[in-house]
Amino acid sequence: MADKNNDAMLTVADKALVTLERRVRSDLDNKLPKPYMARAVAAPDTNNPSGTLGHKHHNLSVLQQHVAFFDQDDNGLRDLGFNVFVCFVFMVLIHGAMSYVTLPTWLPSPFFPIYIQNIHMAKHGSDSATYDTEGRFVPANLENIFSKYALTVPDKLTFKELWHMTDATRNAFDFFGWIASKLEWGALYLLAKDSEGLLSKESVRRCFDGSLFEYCAKMQKGDASKMG
Repeated sequence: MADKNNDAMLTVADKALVTLERRVRSDLDNKLPKPYMARAVAAPDTNNPSGTLGHKHHNLSVLQQHVAFFDQDDNGLRDLGFNVFVCFVFMVLIHGAMSYVTLPTWLPSPFFPIYIQNIHMAKHGSDSATYDTEGRFVPANLENIFSKYALTVPDKLTFKELWHMTDATRNAFDFFGWIASKLEWGALYLLAKDSEGLLSKESVRRCFDGSLFEYCAKMQKGDASKMG
């Protein structure tokens, strides 16, 4: 007779091969307190249980912190090193897709602003669910990205693995979410891949709280030494 207590903790079902192919970590509690609990202002993982050291959250949610970098001087993408054409394309796509849902009124604006206080309303489907619906950060879901899909190098994604991950997290008939996810992760890969073409978990984690953008902007200015 099967031990029901042991069964309750299994993460692989023999007749569901996808659970074997995409394993999840079972030791998170040993390295990070309450990894399942959504964090409002910090983005911790097993290597950084307090989040990003020196990063000021200003009492913004983690999702708000992610987008706040681009609201400083209206030149965020340029500060990251993207050329004018790419910046223009992303501006049109991002503001066109996200402006209306964040507006504090039903009336559309011809200027397509994005209101950071309502950015959680712009969360789309077919994502990794590392942000919850209120813009908090769920550490366990970040860890699951890498335990499931980083099969070549632990805690790093190849482009092929990243593509597979964005395929695997798709929701049925969510065409907007499919495209948005590919574009977002593709842009992150271009921004943060290392010399071997790998995207590290640390870069992804810091993308979620926006501190990666601050670091990359200072690298572009040759001022990385000031990064906390």
